[in-house]
Amino acid sequence: MWVAFLLVHGWLMYVGVVLIPERAFWDLGLYRYWMYLGIHDGQWPVLSGSWVYPAGAVVPMLVAGVGGVTAGSGYMWAWSLMVTALDAAALGVLLHAPRIARPVGAQDHPRGHHLHEPRTTAGAWWWIGFLLLLGPIAMGRLDAVVAPVVVVALAVTLRHPKVSSALLTAAAWVKVAPGALLLAVVVAVRRPWRDVVVPAALVSIGILAAVAVGGGTSHVASFLLEQGERGLQVESPGATPWLVAGLWSDDVVRWLNEPIVTWEIRGPGTVVAADVLGTLFPLGLVAAGGLLWWCRRRAGEGFWTDPVAQRELVVRGAMLLTLTMLVLNKVGSPQYMGWLAPPVAVALALRLPGWRTTAWWTLGVAAATQVVFPWGYDEVLNAGPGVTLVLAARNVALVVLTVVTVRALLRQHVARPDTPAAEPEPTVDVEAPVA
Repeated sequence: MWVAFLLVHGWLMYVGVVLIPERAFWDLGLYRYWMYLGIHDGQWPVLSGSWVYPAGAVVPMLVAGVGGVTAGSGYMWAWSLMVTALDAAALGVLLHAPRIARPVGAQDHPRGHHLHEPRTTAGAWWWIGFLLLLGPIAMGRLDAVVAPVVVVALAVTLRHPKVSSALLTAAAWVKVAPGALLLAVVVAVRRPWRDVVVPAALVSIGILAAVAVGGGTSHVASFLLEQGERGLQVESPGATPWLVAGLWSDDVVRWLNEPIVTWEIRGPGTVVAADVLGTLFPLGLVAAGGLLWWCRRRAGEGFWTDPVAQRELVVRGAMLLTLTMLVLNKVGSPQYMGWLAPPVAVALALRLPGWRTTAWWTLGVAAATQVVFPWGYDEVLNAGPGVTLVLAARNVALVVLTVVTVRALLRQHVARPDTPAAEPEPTVDVEAPVA
């Protein structure tokens, strides 16, 4: 497994650093430039002006600076090695997930024997396969730093909710998305204020204090405003109808939003669609959080004595929140698909039943995303039918995954506190995705 892990990451490095760096790792050149300005000119992101990312994103960018911030590939190599180290840590956690995820006191429950089962490699193998299928985008963006952190956070949620909350909050200060997963943690722990809210607040206060010391207080929230001027990005699920219509209609055009270097789609109704998605995005997250809360309430007191149900609510809830952020997002950057991997990998590592469909569909999403970016992106921009339809199918798959996830949450079974339930077979829905 570790040989396969190194071979996959070696291949991703080769594609990104050597083969097509100007396409696969283009963002790393921007990260390097920002660090050059900070180190040589004292012009640090956030501290010296508005920035598109949260303040914590400076940290991994600066760490990769050990490879050099001047011209050359040193920065890319250093970044790739950093991501490989983080992914290796996540792989180790996936291999020991049953022990790590054991809820405190679970040994007293009739299901306790299930928590001492031998480790499974299904989640780890699936994680490696997902990275290979997603391609170099799985390494060459900030999201590549965040994903392994989320894997660890989801795996330790029940045993160490404070650690999980701190990790998700720290990740959110690098790339906002992991912050939404705190909703899944909040509904799944007994003492959410003490175990989730307080650790998240302490991490945030520490980061805000560091920014204040550097004189960037006035810019610390600038990343929230930088996204407001975006239109409907070509790859987003919301753009799919216009993307397909553009294959034969001259009324639909793909254009470059130069200030943020993003390709967007324009046609009849696209402005309205972007505005609607901007409104639906937060409402969708609230609705998803409400559904998780309802599932927890429906379970009653039996939820607290059923570790399998607790795990399922955390991980399936994280999947629902992630899919909500993807489907209702007017931005559809390919690296966002990496957000899907942590919940699936952790679910397989924990031997949770009912994840077969989700695991396979998510692998399909990863493969389709790599076909589109970096290999077929020019064809999408030029309205080529082949890759355009692959992208459209990928977006439909995201909607299907959302439906599958909601159905699984609604059908979740919780054992009564006084009635031991039969355990699922250890191999259920685990071996299939990595056969």
